[in-house]
Formats: sequence, C-alpha cells, structure tokens
Amino acid sequence: MLRDNDVHSFEFGMPGEMRERLTDLVIQGRKRATAGLLAAYAAEDEELERVGERLLVLDNDGRSVATVEITQVDVCAFSQVPWSFVAAEGEGDESVDEWREGHRAEWAAEGVTVDGDTQVVCLHFVLV
Repeated sequence: MLRDNDVHSFEFGMPGEMRERLTDLVIQGRKRATAGLLAAYAAEDEELERVGERLLVLDNDGRSVATVEITQVDVCAFSQVPWSFVAAEGEGDESVDEWREGHRAEWAAEGVTVDGDTQVVCLHFVLV
C-alpha cells in the first residue's frame, strides 16, 4: 500500500499477469477480500487498514482503476483462515487447503516462509 498526503492506494499481487488478473477480479466485483502478512506491515512500518477506509486500486502502470472501501479487518493464524474469507477472495480456490497451498507458494516466491502460526491480515472490501 502507498500512502501519500492521505491518498491511500493499493496494488494487488505481484506486478505483471498476477496484478492484472487480481485487479480485473476486483473490478468485476468477484474479488471482495485480500490477504497479507502481518510481518510485512511491520517491515514496511505500515498501519493496518481500518474499516471505512477507501483505497485507490492501482493497475500495472500505477493508474487508479477503481476504489474499494474496507469493511472488515481480521488478523489470524494462517492455519485459521476460514472458508468464508477464501470464497470472498474470489480467486477460484475450491478449498481452504488449495488456498493455503497457493498462498504459501506465492509468499515463498517472495522469499517468505509461512507456517500455520504465521499471522495473516484478512481484508474484506466492497467496490465503490
């Protein structure tokens, strides 16, 4: 997330195909949640989003393509992320185990090892 003069913005996933796919899902209204690692917030000295906060969604070129409003913020262990959250992410996972496998691989590609106790920030939002 980028915060500049109270303009808050958000980029989904890694740049390239992943960001394009996830941003498209947000614009279509299919993606209504996203997950991040609590440790990443600390490492970047970022505060957690708050309910009611609005974020500009940026595309691969850094252009604002949508606005979302945060409706719920939860922090839980990776092993405790519920199906309701996985379904709200709207990325096509058919089970929580599939979601965990995919996210574990995604974070590993970024050099981060995730286990069942790793704290995850689960953000719910609506497209506005």
